[in-house]
Amino acid sequence: MKLFEYQAKEAFAEAGIPVPVGALASGIDAVDEAVAVTGVPCVIKSQVLKGGRGKAGLIQFAQNEAEARHKARDLLNSPHGVRKLLFEQAVDIDRELYLAITLDPVNATAMFIACAEGGVEIEKLAVEQPDKIVTVKVDIAWGIMPHHLREITFGLNLSDDIAKKVSSIAQKLYGVFRATGAELAEINPLFVAKNGEVLAGDGKLIIDDTMSEARTKYPLAPEYFDTETEYEAALEGIPYLQFDGDIALMCAGAGLTTTVFDLIHYAGGTVANYLEFGGPNYTKALQAMRLCLKNPSRVILVVTFGTIARADVMATGLVEAINVLKPDIPIVTCIRGTNEEEAFDTLRAAGLEPLSETEVAVRRAVDIAAGRKT
Repeated sequence: MKLFEYQAKEAFAEAGIPVPVGALASGIDAVDEAVAVTGVPCVIKSQVLKGGRGKAGLIQFAQNEAEARHKARDLLNSPHGVRKLLFEQAVDIDRELYLAITLDPVNATAMFIACAEGGVEIEKLAVEQPDKIVTVKVDIAWGIMPHHLREITFGLNLSDDIAKKVSSIAQKLYGVFRATGAELAEINPLFVAKNGEVLAGDGKLIIDDTMSEARTKYPLAPEYFDTETEYEAALEGIPYLQFDGDIALMCAGAGLTTTVFDLIHYAGGTVANYLEFGGPNYTKALQAMRLCLKNPSRVILVVTFGTIARADVMATGLVEAINVLKPDIPIVTCIRGTNEEEAFDTLRAAGLEPLSETEVAVRRAVDIAAGRKT
């Protein structure tokens, strides 16, 4: 789960990481109260789960209260779905750094990534001048050690009081990373103010939402999702991604799904949505099909290969879903695996053609979506 900036900064502040004085406004009526907390000049940050907010005009500066109200109204009425604004006291910045922790899956370690040049161009810098990026790997079994912190500050060419403050923030950021089961804990930029303060200018936190503590503290809500359908899928525990193509895809497993995606595109088709129909969700055919039907498409393609997730169970559930929902678009099936003979019988009895080759099923779905006879 990707948290909003204000939530990441709340977690940072709880861990003792300095952040700018800030206040959250959930509507235009709360702007004056927020500005009273931060004072002016202030920064107004749209709370949306997307990068490049500055370039998109979703972060604004206000010199006085009237300008703050005016710009807040514009942001809340923008087409970007802004529901909340984070107001922060403007910081007199001397320089910006970059500091983050993520996972290194190859070596099974945590990995600090740091750079003496923070800000919006960090991704470009990593590609064009990778020598400026500092990486320090931390064995999770042992945790962060003083020599890790020295490597970070030395790599950033920091010294004296600034080095101590950045070292302290890095140690606390690692604490947040571990406590939340995070995939990423990022501060970009990490402000070094002209008065010597070091603060988290921005915050990104992607956490493991299967942890019970995370579920309690950050319950699922519509604001975390781009569409109502994605939110409903999350409540069902069904992984779901929405696109803008013609073929609604119910598929089992990441590897098979990737292959089917490629086959669809190679055949000239486009995907309307991906929905995980395998694993713990193979008994959720009714919920899965209901979600697929919420997204406009021309055909539903069901491709599975199940061992523990039995083919006969999936086929039975699919037929029951069709009887209940009565979809008005064709359904193409390629359901393979345990008890597939019984699955084929079930599909035939319901008037569906059970296909046994994924490539054939994909071509059939692409032809239907394109309006070609099959």
